[in-house]
Amino acid sequence: MQQKPGTITQEEIDVEVLEKNDEPRSLIVWNDEVNTFEWVIETLIEVCKHSLEQAEQCAMIIHTQGKYAVKQGSYKELKPMRDAITERGIGATIEVLSES
Repeated sequence: MQQKPGTITQEEIDVEVLEKNDEPRSLIVWNDEVNTFEWVIETLIEVCKHSLEQAEQCAMIIHTQGKYAVKQGSYKELKPMRDAITERGIGATIEVLSES
């Protein structure tokens, strides 16, 4: 089904709502049995601008806990990082920062 020119899709509406909502969010990286420690560390350094030590610590936590919040910020800040991480074959999501 083709979209009429000038109409907005539900996905575009959802993204706009997420971008306007300035709740703090976490960029979660997920453990898997495919990617190496080295690849995850390299990705965190290049995409999230972590130091080597910070990336190594995050990779260890991801491995032992199954996931880890590697970065916090707004949806608008985290989305390009999430996209870059997933393009490298690593699982990543953005979640509302839980207050605990």
